[in-house]
Amino acid sequence: MDFEVRRTDLRQHRIVDELQAPLADGEVLLRIDECALTANNITYAAFGEVMRYWQFFPAADPEWGRIPVWGFADVEQSRAEGIAEGERVYGYFPMSTHLTVTPARVTDRSFVDAVAHRSALPPVYNQYVRVTSPEAVESERLRSILRPLFTTSFLIDDWLAEQSMFGAVSVVVASASSKTALALAASLQANRSVEVIGLTSARNVEFVASTGYYGRVVAYGEVASLDATVPTVLVDMGGDREVLAEVHHHFGDHLQHSCQVGATHWEQVGAPAGLPGPRPTLFFAPDQIQRRVAEWGAAGYEARVDAAYEAFAASARTWMDVSVQRGPERVAAVYLEVLEGRIPPSTAAIVTLDAAPE
Repeated sequence: MDFEVRRTDLRQHRIVDELQAPLADGEVLLRIDECALTANNITYAAFGEVMRYWQFFPAADPEWGRIPVWGFADVEQSRAEGIAEGERVYGYFPMSTHLTVTPARVTDRSFVDAVAHRSALPPVYNQYVRVTSPEAVESERLRSILRPLFTTSFLIDDWLAEQSMFGAVSVVVASASSKTALALAASLQANRSVEVIGLTSARNVEFVASTGYYGRVVAYGEVASLDATVPTVLVDMGGDREVLAEVHHHFGDHLQHSCQVGATHWEQVGAPAGLPGPRPTLFFAPDQIQRRVAEWGAAGYEARVDAAYEAFAASARTWMDVSVQRGPERVAAVYLEVLEGRIPPSTAAIVTLDAAPE
């Protein structure tokens, strides 16, 4: 089964049943288990055309697409040397029950999918980590939810430091209740001498403040309460053009950089014309990954991210609840809740199209 959405209208969705083609030599059939479904995945869909996210797992009908998700899968069948049936892997999957991959560069730790249509796409999304030391179910679920978005936040923090924070002493994080934003705020608070200000909806102010990651939390519409003369960087996780305009018009030339990351407000994405201050610039995490892997080596890069992730995951356990939804109907329902922003920021969804009980 495949869960597909219409690429021009993300509210339209369907389940497609397909016959599994026999494996060719060198191929592996993965049975996808549990994956996370968060605002991060809505960003993949919102930027699907521009950033080529639809190309990772193309649907048979090009008007439809399969949204990528992060999670775990088991090797159901293998005709590839060095990959055994029953193995478990962590990585990037479609919202489906199965995925056929062509393993290459197989090591004890990982392999990449060398299928032709993924060869020109960012390599970080094509790698599958072999689970050699099984984790508890709770830890697996946290990893599916938090590890991908924490990696993005780690890289933004690292990149801002590399740019000497563009001379800013304050960072405003818009859509501050998103988990990517919370991870970034935690990283900035731990690593940088800047004030971290969360910008969020009025209903989420109390929750965002309670996490302790932000120095201050301000509701949308109240940006004027901030000192407009303070050199500031904006990191925008939401993509809402009205929020973008509010921040740019308030800070003007004192806004040192405007970094666009996500699209939690997917219907309002796009910079208004005539914004004062710097031009909003999209941050693309795979570019920073490639640079750091080249400098630190793959093992060094992973070690740095893992150490920082474990600290964040430990703190996230104090405020995050995990909701597990099984079967096509429940997956469709929670997808729409995430799409419309109805999931409380303290909750994260784990989904699987398999309706079998745990």
